[in-house]
Amino acid sequence: MELPRFFGLHAKPGKILSLVLALLPFALLVVVYTIASDARLSENPNDKLLPSLSQMYDAFMRMATEPNRRSGDLLLWSDTFASLQRLLIGVGGGAVLGLLIGLNTAIFPGLRAMSRSFLTFLSIIPPLTILPILFIAFGVGETAKISLIFIGTVFVISRDLQLYVLQLPREQVTKALTLGASELAVTYRIILPQIMPRLLNTTRLTLGGAWLFLIAAEMISATEGLGYRIGLVRRYLAMDIIIPYVLWITLLGFTIDWILRTIVAKRYPWYQSEKG
Repeated sequence: MELPRFFGLHAKPGKILSLVLALLPFALLVVVYTIASDARLSENPNDKLLPSLSQMYDAFMRMATEPNRRSGDLLLWSDTFASLQRLLIGVGGGAVLGLLIGLNTAIFPGLRAMSRSFLTFLSIIPPLTILPILFIAFGVGETAKISLIFIGTVFVISRDLQLYVLQLPREQVTKALTLGASELAVTYRIILPQIMPRLLNTTRLTLGGAWLFLIAAEMISATEGLGYRIGLVRRYLAMDIIIPYVLWITLLGFTIDWILRTIVAKRYPWYQSEKG
């Protein structure tokens, strides 16, 4: 019996149908927005809540190609560079330290006993609530913004890696020690390579929260950045800039997510098959 192509638990849509189904929600969203925008603009041509697609395109190109009169910068690209720099430093630092904490506290029982409750305590603290403390401690410069992203990611990554290492077969450690490997060799030459794809996946999943912390910090105190620009133009109800900026942030996040997923798939195919 031929399996259904769309409906049912065992449906197997082909490549073309899968592509159509993937694009369909986006097409419907554009159609619904266009209809709603046309309806509002027909009643009030000066309506700012739902700008037309052409208005948003013109605003996006203006931000991307026309130098700012005051600074001479192309605002979209200067904002993007500033935000990505903060994001990558914060998430990268959180990933490195989270890897070291998660790996070592899982391997060494003494460190695990000392850190388990403390890590849980730190990971439960909402990072945005300590933003005022960071501004007081580090000022309103780059350090506070990067620290917020770092704090929001490092403990999530370390706890996840700790749990993952504890699930690995303990026989690997026993056999390696029996064959003469040192404890550090077991940790960094046997266990570490196995958890690298998990690190990339966990880092990928923390990016959503990292973007939230970044935008919030930039809206409160910054002179450039994607969050700063959104917070600035919202005073003028400039939805023709805000919506394209939101879509641009989404595209950047999707691109980073795709890069990390591709690295895991290409560099660690065994991890995909193991999870598959």
